Amino acid sequence: MTRPEELPATTSLGAVELQVADLDRSVRWYRDVLGARLLHREGAGALLGAMASDEPLLRLHEHPGAVPMPSRGRLGLFHVAWLLPDRASLGRFLAHLTERRVPVGSADHLVSEALYLQDPDGLGVEVYADRPRERWSYDGASVQMASLPIDAPGLLLEGRRARFDGLPTDTCIGHVHLHVGDLDESTRFYRDVVGLGVTNTAYPGAVFLAAGGYHHHLGTNTWAGRTAVPPGEGDARLLQWELVVPLARDLEAVAARAAAHAVSVVRTTDGALTLDDPWGTTVHVRPA
Repeated sequence: MTRPEELPATTSLGAVELQVADLDRSVRWYRDVLGARLLHREGAGALLGAMASDEPLLRLHEHPGAVPMPSRGRLGLFHVAWLLPDRASLGRFLAHLTERRVPVGSADHLVSEALYLQDPDGLGVEVYADRPRERWSYDGASVQMASLPIDAPGLLLEGRRARFDGLPTDTCIGHVHLHVGDLDESTRFYRDVVGLGVTNTAYPGAVFLAAGGYHHHLGTNTWAGRTAVPPGEGDARLLQWELVVPLARDLEAVAARAAAHAVSVVRTTDGALTLDDPWGTTVHVRPA
């Protein structure tokens, strides 16, 4: 059951904004490798989304010469996860990567099947498809997740009836996963201030949170290590990620919780608000 202080079940993720070193290079990669569609480009910025959809899912901002993500990672972004509408779409995407000889990691997470990439700045990208909710397993209130070998032949077989022709129209940002400095502190912020519910704490070094009983809209982990630091102004990085709440009163509930926990909130001109987690990662909360 949703706690009164939790975000509504219909909360979703909106666009993510990344700082990159070379806009031309990044637009090509997200278009040609990921399969996104360029919606708009002006100056140092570009908007991309799924095919046949005008909804922005990714905002790119160029900072020439931005320092790429180190292999161990920095505090902040671990990966942005693009959710495809079905397993066949994921199979077609895997075939596309195979044809292009793109290095890719993979995992079966029980609730989903996922492929892992890095963009030209070393920023993590996940592309995944969910299994139906009725097939998810629970240990009490905790959804069970793991990292098991993926059934790649089965995925390719599932998608064999068509070629990959870009991200399907129903693609969305399914979740964001962050490197944080402390799991307890991050949980207090994202649960008690932002209003996400904890869905799993059993995965080593990670906590998963979501609205509406989803397996996770947000993952946090300490895998970057104790010496990891937040990104600097000149680093390739996540500038902000976006939560979309159904009503203006849900936005005000976030603001009230932030005030109660002495967390600063900035009101934006679009009627939304932004707040920073303890390591400077910005979450933008707006009404649908």
